[in-house]
Amino acid sequence: RTVFTIHNIEYQGKMPNEFFKDVIGLDEGMRSVLTYDGCINFMKAAIVSCNKVTTVSPSYAGEIQDPWYAFGMEDLLREHSFKLCGILNGIDVDLYDPTKDPVLKKNYSQKAFLMGKKECKKALCEEMGLVYDEDKPIVAIITRLVPPKGIDLIRYVFDDIMARGAQVVILGSGEREYEDYFRGCAERYKGNVGVKIGFIPDLSRRIYAGADIFLMPS
Repeated sequence: RTVFTIHNIEYQGKMPNEFFKDVIGLDEGMRSVLTYDGCINFMKAAIVSCNKVTTVSPSYAGEIQDPWYAFGMEDLLREHSFKLCGILNGIDVDLYDPTKDPVLKKNYSQKAFLMGKKECKKALCEEMGLVYDEDKPIVAIITRLVPPKGIDLIRYVFDDIMARGAQVVILGSGEREYEDYFRGCAERYKGNVGVKIGFIPDLSRRIYAGADIFLMPS
């Protein structure tokens, strides 16, 4: 049996119809399975063919059956709603456990929090090029830099966040426009904004351990 998970319904694997014959090489009888809204659509084929469709939260499972959020897939998902469910995304509490994570400057627990957190914050500032200031909260953004993640919302209020005396660290990659914007922020707010473009799991754990606030508009 097969489970298909929709993380972001905007990315459907759309291809021109010629793709079926020129690249996929399946029997012509399978064309109808892969065709949706006038083109080849791999997400449609997965939804139709799998035994279960999951997505990243119960609320998102409802949203993607609404035309406002579904990017044209609402009718298909309503038809297959009997096998659709949402499982809420969460953090791996073993991997991201600050009491034993080997990539942290200093391990800490809820009971012995302040000193360990302080050391992790100092180390994060050094790694991300920030000037350490214990009175300034570090706001962390770890995400793909694409519109569905709410990056435009962050851009809209970024200068206001900085005006309130915060520091910001950003880890992620995505559209060049957003990558360049945050690189520019690091230049404008040198010492108070740190940016790493890429997917760096160990750094994400150090950011979680050293930052004060997580900003996740999506």
